[in-house]
This record gives sequence, C-alpha cells and structure tokens, in this order.
Amino acid sequence: MEAIVAGPERRERLTAEIMERTGIDEAMIERLVRAFYARVREDAVLGPIFDARISDWEPHLARMCAFWSSVALMTGRYHGTPMAKHLPLPIDAAHFDRWLALFEATAREICPTAAEAHFVERARRIAASLELGVAGANGVMLANGERFRRSQAGAV
Repeated sequence: MEAIVAGPERRERLTAEIMERTGIDEAMIERLVRAFYARVREDAVLGPIFDARISDWEPHLARMCAFWSSVALMTGRYHGTPMAKHLPLPIDAAHFDRWLALFEATAREICPTAAEAHFVERARRIAASLELGVAGANGVMLANGERFRRSQAGAV
C-alpha cells in the first residue's frame, strides 16, 4: 500500500513529473518570460498599457517568472493577486487576444512541443479567467462563449 503524500513532498513530486513530461524548467520559464515581455514592450496594442504602469522591468519579470513557475510547474513560488492587478486596466477581448497571440508565438519559438502545449493551455485559461473578471468588474456578465468589449460597458 502506497503512503499518502502531502504538502511540500507532494508538490515536489508533481513538479518533477511535469518537468519530466514537458521538459519545462526554471531556465526555460525565464527565457520564455523575457522573450515574451520584450515583444509586449514593443507591441502597439499592449506596449502602452505596460509602459504606463511599469518603469522598472526587472521586478516585474521576476514576478512573472515566479508566476509561470507556479502555473506551469506547480512550484508555489508566486504569491500575488493577478485578478486584482488586471481589474483596473483599460483592457478587453482585443488585448487578451493580442496577449495570447504574442505568448503563443513566443512559446512556439522557445519551447519544445510538449512544453509549448503545456504553457499555451494554461495561458488560454488564464486569459479567459481574467477577461471574465475584467468584464464583471465593468458591469458586464458574459454568457458562455461571449467576449468582453469595452463598448458593452459604456467605457471607451
């Protein structure tokens, strides 16, 4: 009979299994995060939103590495509130679509196939969740499959 594994030992085992299955490690996460945000900073749609809020990029990149470590490898390194950070932003479906397009292209270039699929699947879930939260914060309740457009909320 196998013993029940709890807490940190369970997390470590889960992380090791994901790393073995996907090839993802902390170095790959850092390469992905840095390459992705280099694209974001140059992007006509997303760049201005980030430029207005981030002046020192190194702390943000470190937070994003911790975030993706937690999301992709289940490490528990990130201790933040992504929804709260995104709610006040002037973003809608077009921004989430652009974010995903840049993220997916970056993952495709940097990661082996299994890692790319792992990252992209999680990125799509994150984008959908954040879009739903931003819509709700703007007084718009999205139906299944519906997208948030700022014009729905009377916002510009």
